[in-house]
Amino acid sequence: MGIWKQISEYLFISKRDPNEPRTKWMKYMHGMNRISLMMFLLALLFIIFKAVILPLIRK
Repeated sequence: MGIWKQISEYLFISKRDPNEPRTKWMKYMHGMNRISLMMFLLALLFIIFKAVILPLIRK
């Protein structure tokens, strides 16, 4: 499975493979990956806001 397919499944952009076994531990792992990916994207947006948009507003 490619990295882009995994990310799209974590963000609910694409559906997962129905033939893939779904265990309790796999659900936990995907949930943690989803949380960490969302936190990374929020931090990235915060950094962009602080470095680019905030200085433009202060002028």
